[in-house]
Amino acid sequence: MKDKRLVTIVRVLALVFVIGLMVFLWQIRDQVKHLEKYGYAGIFMISIIANASVLIPLPGVFFTSAMGAIFNPFWVAIAAGAGSALGELSGYLVGFSGRIVVERTVWHERVEGWMGRFGDITIILLAFIPNPFFDMAGMTAGALKMPIYRFLFLTFIGKTLKMMMFAYGGATISRWFTP
Repeated sequence: MKDKRLVTIVRVLALVFVIGLMVFLWQIRDQVKHLEKYGYAGIFMISIIANASVLIPLPGVFFTSAMGAIFNPFWVAIAAGAGSALGELSGYLVGFSGRIVVERTVWHERVEGWMGRFGDITIILLAFIPNPFFDMAGMTAGALKMPIYRFLFLTFIGKTLKMMMFAYGGATISRWFTP
C-alpha cells in the first residue's frame, strides 16, 4: 500500500515539474536566442529547451541548421541530439505521471502498438522523423515504464541522426551563398 502511495506522489510531482517547466520556458522564450554565443554548450541548452516543451513545438531544428553553418556540423548534431534527448524527458515524465490520461488517447494506442510490433526502432524512427508528435512516443514510453536509460539512448540516436541532417543541410546551404 505504501509503495502505491509513493508512486502516486512521484507521479504527481513529475507532472507538476513538467507543468512548471512549460510555464518557465514560455516566459523565457525570447531570451533563448542569447544562448547561441556559448557555442556547443549553448546549442545543447537551446536543444534541451526546444524539446522540453510538451505538445508546444519550438523550432529547434531551424536553430540547428543555422548553427551547422557556423560551427562544425558533426559536433552541432551531437550537442543538439544530446540536448534534444534530455529535453524529451518532459514527455516521458508526463507519461509516467499521467498514465491514466495518456492511455486513453488514440495516439497512445497507436504508438504502443508500434512499440509492441517493432520494438525500440519505433522510438528511434519517431525521434528521427521531423514531427511535433514525438511527445506522444515519450509519453507512451513513460506510461509503459520503459527504463529511462533506454528511452534516453534510443531518443539520442534518433535525434542525433535528425540533427545531423539539419546541421549538414545548414552548412551546405551556407556554402552555396558564401563566395
